[in-house]
Parts: sequence; C-alpha cells; structure tokens
Amino acid sequence: METLGFLMDGFAVALTPYNLMFALFGAFVGTLIGCLPGLGPANGVAILIPLAFTLGLPPETAMILLTSVYAGAMYGGRISSILLNIPGDEPAMMTCLDGYPMARKGRAADALAVSAIASFSGGLIGTIGLIMLAPVLARFALTFGPAEYFALFLLAFATLGGITGKNPMKTVIAATIGIMISTVGIDISTGTQRYTFGVLELYEGIDFILAIVGLFAISELLFFVESRMGHGREKVSVGKLTLTFKELVTTLPTQLRGGVLGFISGVLPGAGASLGSFISYTLEKQVIGRKGKFGEGDIRGVVAPEAGNNGASSGALVPMLTLGVPGSGTTAVLLAMLISLNITPGPLMFTQNADIVWGVIAALLIGNVLLLLLNIPLVGFFVKLLSVPPMFLLPIVTMVAFVGIYSISHSTFDLYFMIAFGVAGYFLRKLEIPLVPIILGLLLGPEMEKNLGHALVLSDGDWSILWASPLAVGLWAVAGLGLVLPYLLGPLLRRRMNAAMKETPVSD
Repeated sequence: METLGFLMDGFAVALTPYNLMFALFGAFVGTLIGCLPGLGPANGVAILIPLAFTLGLPPETAMILLTSVYAGAMYGGRISSILLNIPGDEPAMMTCLDGYPMARKGRAADALAVSAIASFSGGLIGTIGLIMLAPVLARFALTFGPAEYFALFLLAFATLGGITGKNPMKTVIAATIGIMISTVGIDISTGTQRYTFGVLELYEGIDFILAIVGLFAISELLFFVESRMGHGREKVSVGKLTLTFKELVTTLPTQLRGGVLGFISGVLPGAGASLGSFISYTLEKQVIGRKGKFGEGDIRGVVAPEAGNNGASSGALVPMLTLGVPGSGTTAVLLAMLISLNITPGPLMFTQNADIVWGVIAALLIGNVLLLLLNIPLVGFFVKLLSVPPMFLLPIVTMVAFVGIYSISHSTFDLYFMIAFGVAGYFLRKLEIPLVPIILGLLLGPEMEKNLGHALVLSDGDWSILWASPLAVGLWAVAGLGLVLPYLLGPLLRRRMNAAMKETPVSD
C-alpha cells in the first residue's frame, strides 16, 4: 500500500500540464531518433541533455523528458528494422528476422502495428516490475557499507561488457580510460591538484556532460558525415492494415513471455536490451516449434523481440535508481544527468527525492500510452523521415548540442573540450573500443575512490575489510563471474545471434 501511495504521488507530478507536455515531446522526439538507423537511445538522450539545461527545466521535468526520449527511441528502433532491414539500434536486430519478411509480403503496416503493441506490452510489464522490485532493492541497499559499495562498483565494471560484448579486453581498456579521466581535478580529501597542468578550467574536474555529448552525439555526427551524407533512403510503402483481432490475441502469450524475460535481462548488469530481445525471440521459437515460420515473416517473431527489448529498458532503470549503477548505456547517460542535477542516485533517493523517482516511474506508464497512441496513427510520418537526407538533419542536431552546452557554463573552453571528446570518440569507435565504459568510469570512478578511502579509514588501513562481510564476498564472486563469462559464453551467444540474423532475406 505504501508503494501505491508513492505511485499516486508520482502521477500527481507526472500529470501536471507542464510535465505532460514534455513527456509527449520526449516520446515524439525519441521515436524520431529511434527510427533513424545508428542513433539509438543513448545518443538520443545525450543530444537532448543540453536542451534540458537550456530550457532551465526543474529536475523532475528534465528526467521525465529524458526517460520519455529513452522509451520513445526503444519504440522507434523497430521502424527501420521492418521497412529497411536495418536495425535502428542493436536491440532491434532481432526484429529484422521476421519484420522485414512481413514487409516484403505486403504486411508492413501489420508488422509496424503489432510491434507497437508489443512494445507497449513489454514497456508496461517492465514498468510494473520496476514498481515492485525497486523499493525492495532500495531497502536492501541501505545495508551496504563502503566496502560493499566498492565491490558493487567493481561488479558494474566487471559485467559492463556483457556476454554479448565483442571484445571484453577493449571494455576493460575503455573503463580504465574513464577512471583515469575521472581523477582529473582537485582531490577533495587532500586538496592536491591532479593532472590539471595549471589549467584553471580543469580544477573542478572534467564535466561528464561535456564528455557524454562529445563522445556520443558529436562522434555520431562525424560518422554520419563520413558514411551517410548525400541522398535519403528509398521511400518504402507501408500499405494497408490487415491485422485481425484473432491474430493479435494469439500474440498475447508471446508479449507476456517477452516482457518478463526482457525485464529480467534489463535488471542484470551487463545484459541489457540486446540480450533481452535475443532470449525472447529464441524462447518463442522453441515454444512454438515447427508450428511457426520464424525467419519467414511469423508475426510472433516480431512481437517477441520488441516486447523483450522494451521490457529490458525499464528493467535497466532498477539498478540505476536503487544502487546508482546503470544497467545499460542509456541509463549511464541518465545517471550522469541525475548527478548533474545534484541528485545522488541510490537507496536514499527513494526518501530524499521521492517526487523525482516516482514522477519518472509514473511518467513511464503514461509515456507508454502516449507512445502507443503516437506510433500507430503517425507511423506514415516516421516512415517519411527515413527518406530525408541526413544533410538536413545534421545541422539541427549540431545546433542543439552546441547551444545547449554553451548555455550551461557560457564557456567557449567547454565547446572546444566537447569537440575534442567528439573527435576522440570517433577514433575510439574506429578502433572498436566501446564508449559506454568510458562514461561509466567517469561517473563511478569518484564514488569508487571515495568508498575505497572510507573503507580503509574505518579499518585503519586494513585491506581485508573489502572482503570481510558475506555480502562483499558475494559481490566479488559475481564480479569474477562477470569477467570470466564473456570469454566462455560470449562467443557461443554471438555465433547463435549471427546465425539467426542470416536467416532473414537480404535487402534488395
């Protein structure tokens, strides 16, 4: 009952006309970003962060805007997967397997409609799971001491690559780069300058908002300039909606299974929406067996991955809100926004900033309804966007990023720094070094250092305090598994994902 009361308070925050307007705007923009191949939710949220500062939004409104963009981008990723056989983001890869064959059979409208409904179901199931699990985990996290938090942050880094990561060693390198960057500035415990080189702007450290916008948004712009400048893509005909109520009813068990599996994978550190969509699709294929025509345009092959990846997007918010540890790349960006707003994510957030937590959760429920209402009638508009040449979209994105960053500090130094991060991000991506671990290192590095220092002060310099409690030992053990499993299970899972992707027809 207490949770229900908090949720009602959250609805009181989310349903104000001001917040509702930004939730609708975020859902719309997020869908636009999601349907553009290559951008994805992390880039979308990073691009919109400067806008939130430019408009001077209060914390609850800013978070409602960005979480709506997150949810909208997860919805939008399916559009290019179905119509172009090009995933809008990595979690939408599995949607290509049956979505594109449906489109080639003249059922593009049916695939888009049923995938929107599946996205709604997955998001709804995930949000309900978030409501039920987050308060319980937050109460449990109150028992954590500095040693347990240090082990938890280590676990976050250990599982960051996930079992779907291409190269775990490059993930470690990226996280190390992030932690090194986080040490720049004045040490708050000793007052010592570290790696400032006499530059006054570096005394307070490197603003992670600059790093995020540079590494994600600016580097993505450079990739667009390199590979996608020129003409828009060929216009795709959606056709008429022929989906029957009977077909929709037959997909309900698939939606339920996909949403639950997706939520579980989202909660697990390092798993995320990609694994959620893959597991949901694979399980559905095994459940249906020979009765299905997976890879040939089976409607359940569209429903399962969409329910899975949208359930995972809500699940990834659980560790971020309760422990201050992001469950995905996008939640790492959202974590940076919370810290920028002087809000400390973690168990105390549910008491000290309950209006923000429950306002965001309520906004997710409202946003799912808004996204369903947007995605079905406006699908023709989103399809037309796929044919717009990037040369018309790039200046808008660039303007938002530059104006937003300048409005935060009114410093040209920050603009140059953002560009530097963008160029660095471009070359790191060329080397296939992931960017999310860098952001996570930048965000969690100071907290990891602080908790290590507190633990050693409490133990009078005895390092054994880091594994003295059973909880800390358990976290260290899971962290060890997180380092080993990518090498053991990663290649097998990637081979299966690649084999599944080869089943879909190649675009003409």
